[in-house]
Amino acid sequence: MQQHGISKLDLKRQNRMQVLKILKRLGPTSRIDIANMLHLTRAAVTIITNEMIDQGIIVEVGEYKHTLDKAPRGRKKILIDINQNYKFVLGVCVEEDIVSVGLSTLSGLVLDKRNKQIDENAEYDDITDFIKDSIKSILTDNCLKNCDLLGIGFGVFPSMFSRLKVVIENGEPNYIHLADDIYSQFPVPLIFDNSVKGTAMANIDFLPDKDKDRRNIAYLQIGNSIHFVVANLNDPIVSYDNRTDFVDKMIVNKNSAFRCPKCGRRGCAENEVSIPAIVKRVRGIHSANKTPTLFKLTGGDPDRININIIKRAYDAGDHSEISKIIRIICDQYAVLINNLYFATNPQRIVIQCFYMTDKVYEDLMNSIEKIAGEEVKNKISLSIVEERHRFLSGCALAIRELFYTRGGFDTYAEDIHGDK
Repeated sequence: MQQHGISKLDLKRQNRMQVLKILKRLGPTSRIDIANMLHLTRAAVTIITNEMIDQGIIVEVGEYKHTLDKAPRGRKKILIDINQNYKFVLGVCVEEDIVSVGLSTLSGLVLDKRNKQIDENAEYDDITDFIKDSIKSILTDNCLKNCDLLGIGFGVFPSMFSRLKVVIENGEPNYIHLADDIYSQFPVPLIFDNSVKGTAMANIDFLPDKDKDRRNIAYLQIGNSIHFVVANLNDPIVSYDNRTDFVDKMIVNKNSAFRCPKCGRRGCAENEVSIPAIVKRVRGIHSANKTPTLFKLTGGDPDRININIIKRAYDAGDHSEISKIIRIICDQYAVLINNLYFATNPQRIVIQCFYMTDKVYEDLMNSIEKIAGEEVKNKISLSIVEERHRFLSGCALAIRELFYTRGGFDTYAEDIHGDK
């Protein structure tokens, strides 16, 4: 006989998940307030939370402090909160220039890390050997066993799929080969997704201060390619066809004299404002007269120009010609950001750009104010994820899926392994 409806276990998991989401958003909260928000009886919430306290998932953190001179009569409110050290989580981020592996608490507090710079010559074994060696050393150095881990989250940049033997099936990445390889040495729950989505989640989940009004952010990652995604506080990522790289094709300069060799459009973001596009523009003015510092740093060889050398030359005084290019780039980014803002209506737009100096950020904000106005400018902030902590992308992915979505229930590694 076929059964329909929700099981008691599913209902229990859902109620626990809602409790955790409230605590995640608000911080320490009383049981009675949780009951009111979930439209459950106080007795039901007490049963749910007491079980979670017994399991170490949440903890009582003290009495509610009344702001009034005279506290109301009746039973005092006892606040509960998430036990951020209930389990630890390992995060892995693989992007075009770096492999980052690290350990954090459930709140994203960094406990340990390992980073390795890579280039286009790095192959599968180079990357995965570093990941496995790093996981092993982090567990050893911190005296942790597999049972102490919530799991391992992997954030993989889309351009790295082929190098990590990730195949696309029906438009979705299949991480089975990488998952089998890692699981063979570390049989714990594994979560895989786009690193851009993971970093977006980290920027909303790992804020040092609780912001009860923060519901979503739009996250723009600027690098060799440009990626964009909208992250919600408790709900899944929302994007277009589950992609993050559609921004590359958006037009930022309709008067461009050049067509993009990839998409054939004039003035697309990839061909105008990505790092390769910036390097190409600077190479076009490279000379002893126009860019003397850059010329000296490269020994006069334009092929040695990269974004880091451009930064060094700009900071050292090559302002005139390079500044013109940067102002143009900032104006074009302002157009892109304006369009993304009004298309998605986020509470904040968070920008991740590891080559952006304070001066370039100032130029960008001036361009946004000039082109998009104060409303958009006031919504801009920089990512809280430092370059050396990129592994927080993987941590955020794992914590959302393995902790909040599952209501804090322990999940057997075999189940996760079978679901990948």
